[in-house]
This record gives sequence, structure tokens and C-alpha cells, in this order.
Amino acid sequence: MSFWTKPNQDYERPCIITCALSGVVADRAQCPAIPYTPEEYAVEAKRAYEAGASVVHIHARSPDGAPSYEVQDYGNIYGAVTAACPILINFSTGAIGISTERKTAPITAIKPAVGALNMGSMNYAKYHPKKKDFVFEFVFQNPFSEIISILKIMNEAGTKPEMECFDVGHIGNSYPLIDMGLLRAPYQYSLILGVIGGIPPLVSNLMQMVEQLPTPSVWEVIGIGNDQWRLVAAAIALGGNVRVGLEDNFYVSPTAMAKSNGELVEKAARMVRDQGREVATIEETRRLLEL
Repeated sequence: MSFWTKPNQDYERPCIITCALSGVVADRAQCPAIPYTPEEYAVEAKRAYEAGASVVHIHARSPDGAPSYEVQDYGNIYGAVTAACPILINFSTGAIGISTERKTAPITAIKPAVGALNMGSMNYAKYHPKKKDFVFEFVFQNPFSEIISILKIMNEAGTKPEMECFDVGHIGNSYPLIDMGLLRAPYQYSLILGVIGGIPPLVSNLMQMVEQLPTPSVWEVIGIGNDQWRLVAAAIALGGNVRVGLEDNFYVSPTAMAKSNGELVEKAARMVRDQGREVATIEETRRLLEL
């Protein structure tokens, strides 16, 4: 072990690559590679797996591409993906205007290995500098009462909570939950930078967030849009993990749109190896997250 590694910044351990296959906001008019049907999710998951991803993050869609929160759609996608490759699956629980029960029904019914847990309320927006206006804006409500309810449901299902933190304060929100015994070490965090309403996408901000993490933690960076690759490079250097995929960013380079999620994972894997780290296998990911 190097003299300079730290428990939460161990750049000698394998790097977990997660691929977020499809968000809920964008559609094929913006990026033709976004999957809609279970079969398309399976093809994209397999491409990501073969390129080096060990986890896929899933927001379900109905086959016509509309966002879905139904257990059946999550189940169909889960079944297609697991039949195509052995990649670990992370379900989203983030949504606006639906009940806690509906958000968590796929977790209870299907019991994925990992589940996303949004760690605080915030303004959430996308801004268009040329139009001098917001593309969309809303309040993303995640009160402690609901966070605790979702966390208890995940614990009952045996699903590892992946705490999504859009700002430094969201990391602080996890401390009482640890004290209550609702979170089990190693604590898994996703540090999300670049959403308007959250922390700006600066490397110095990523470093600040990493310094706030309790020990032992396993963390990944989620960079939104064009800032993604700079933040991915920084996270690899800091000993963290990375998430890429068409939910977060469409572009392999500033002028080249990705033709698949696999292309984005290929670039991330190359960046990991260029820094002298190894890409985590499925087995190593299970061990690092203690699934």
C-alpha cells in the first residue's frame, strides 16, 4: 500500500464503474441511443458490462419511452438485463409527485442489489445560457421522514442504499441516520455535481465533499453534462469510483455524441487504466460494497 492512500481515498483499489442507462427527462429526439423497451435496456446493459461496468442504474420506462414507476416495467427490464449479463442492478427511487409506497414498490417486489436514495430537498433545474431561461425547474422534495421510510424498506429488502448527494449538506444528512443505526458500513455515496440548485461542478467542490464522508465509505462521482469527464478524471485520482451513462451526459467528446452507453463506459475504463488503476469486476464490486 502507498504511504499516501487514505481509507476513503484509496487509489490502489479497483474502480467501480456504474452506468446510468436512461434518465427520465431526455428522449430519443435528444439522443437516439436512449433505451425504451426491456430488450433495448438489456442490449445497453450488456454493452456497458462488456466495456467494464459492474453496475447499471435504472429508471424504468414503458415501451413507448414514457417514464414509468410501475413494478411490471421495472420487473420486465430487470428480467431482460439479468438474462443478458451478470451486471449488478441499481433501481432509482427518485420521483416527483408520487407516493413513497409507489417509489419503493419495485424495491420491495424485486429486491435489486442496490437502490438510489436521494439525501435532501433542493431546487432542481436546467438552465439554457443562450435563451437566458430555464429549460425546467422544480422543487425536489426529499424530507427526512421519507428518507427514513425508504431506508427501512431497502434494509428489509436487503438492498444496499446508494446515497445520492447533490450538495455538501446532503452528506451531513446521513450522519443522523448512521447514528440511528439505519445505515451499515461501508456507507455508499454518490456525489453529484453540476445540477442547477446543487453544488457546482468544480474539482475543488468534489474534494470538499470527499473530505466530509464518514469512514468507511465507498463513493462515486456523478458529473452532469459537459463537466463529466473532468470530474471523472479527478475522482479516479482521488481513489473514488465513477458513474457515466446517457442519463448524465450524451457526449464522448465535446463534438461526438455517444452511439451507446457502452461507448461512455469504454472511455471511463480507459481513463481508469491510464491512471494505473484496475476496473472492478462484479466480484470485486460485491466485496467493496459488502453486498
